[in-house]
Amino acid sequence: METEWTQTLGAGPLLLIAAAAIAVLLLLIIQFRVHAFLALVTVSVATAFATGIPAENVIPTLTEGFGSTLAAVALLVGLGAMLGRLVEVSGGAQSLTDALLRRFGEKRAPFALGVASMIFGFPIFFDAGFVVMLPIIFAVARRLGGSVLLYALPAAGAFSIMHIYLPPHPGPVAASALLGADVGLVVALGLLVAIPTWYVTGYLYGLWAGRKFDLPVPEILSGGPEAERQENPPKAATVIGIMLLPLVLIFMDTGLNTAGEAGWVDGEATWFNVLRTLGSTTIALLATVFVASYVLGTRRGKTRAMIEDLVNSALGPVAAIILITGAGGMFGGVLRASGIGDALSDAMSDIGLPVIVAAFIIATVLRIAQGSATVALTATAGLVQPIVAGGDYNGVQLAAIVIAIGAGSVMASHVNDSGFWLVGRFLEMDVKTTLKTWTVMETLIGLVGFALAAGIFAVASIGS
Repeated sequence: METEWTQTLGAGPLLLIAAAAIAVLLLLIIQFRVHAFLALVTVSVATAFATGIPAENVIPTLTEGFGSTLAAVALLVGLGAMLGRLVEVSGGAQSLTDALLRRFGEKRAPFALGVASMIFGFPIFFDAGFVVMLPIIFAVARRLGGSVLLYALPAAGAFSIMHIYLPPHPGPVAASALLGADVGLVVALGLLVAIPTWYVTGYLYGLWAGRKFDLPVPEILSGGPEAERQENPPKAATVIGIMLLPLVLIFMDTGLNTAGEAGWVDGEATWFNVLRTLGSTTIALLATVFVASYVLGTRRGKTRAMIEDLVNSALGPVAAIILITGAGGMFGGVLRASGIGDALSDAMSDIGLPVIVAAFIIATVLRIAQGSATVALTATAGLVQPIVAGGDYNGVQLAAIVIAIGAGSVMASHVNDSGFWLVGRFLEMDVKTTLKTWTVMETLIGLVGFALAAGIFAVASIGS
């Protein structure tokens, strides 16, 4: 049982402990190559003791931070991974991409590949999505000619943008949970930010970089083990319908919530609450997984055992992501319980830095230092939570702050980021070229996304 206690350390010592904790965390991950999950748990325990949290409160504090984050993250990440695997293995990715090429034409192949990647980037994580798309990228590049970057950067940029700006990806989900932002609203505003950000950074910059850096198509014929090939893949319209289903349900929840708050409908009615529950992100993804299992599995001749094995295989690769995200929430929980977050809030207030700017800067520093966008997102949300809790922010402002944190978490990808090596190795670029192309694109994604998020925040602040 937790006991009541009073923090006796001042703001100065608490901020020094926070700085030391982050420095040790980065040292463990970068220098000593300690797994991020182990490093986060270890630093969380050490920080709890260093800040004077009573010994009997340490474990409850750790588990509360870990469990509360997983409660919001684990279901969404697991269901999103299952959906992505069903779409991949059914041949849906190939079918949709072929349809997009027919629709947009060969001259707009980079645009088509980017659009396909954005659609599939909704449930599929960056690493998995990019690897799945690589065989298609290489095939198109060989057929149409030109630098492979013309086709690869728009696709890679799309997956990266969706990964850091939109639920059900773990970083945005965790940040939304920690800051109390409505996930449906984050999805809606995330799309408003993601689409123009991709067009400017992934597409237009991708075209420029592809013309400047003439790289041949790698000899690798596929980006890793290929998904099962289907002689008769599902129609592109079927795949699009499945991918849009969770978005429609989530938007229904957001729309009903807005209507209830405005007094247009009875917010206490049973039908209202039932429909809102069906539109929650978890239920929306759960329903979509069942629909995809039938439409892409059972109806296409797969047995129940095959479908079970298929969705089960999707969970293993995301286990580490889920645990790391939970551990990031644990670290944030310790910072909050120890009073470090309040000290940071006071320091930020003294500086007078707007919360959305502070969130972006903190996320950028963490991203550059340790490489993981998910860790940067989650840790930053934990750090700025007291600042947000102490302010009177509306739903749109909270969603904009989440997006701004996402923008900071993607900045300046370099050698400590697994995505840097994934893209560079698969496209057979040296480090210098990867820095000139991938790193620049990721930084542009962060800057453009932050500018749009700050604009949304400013507009939402009028009259609030």
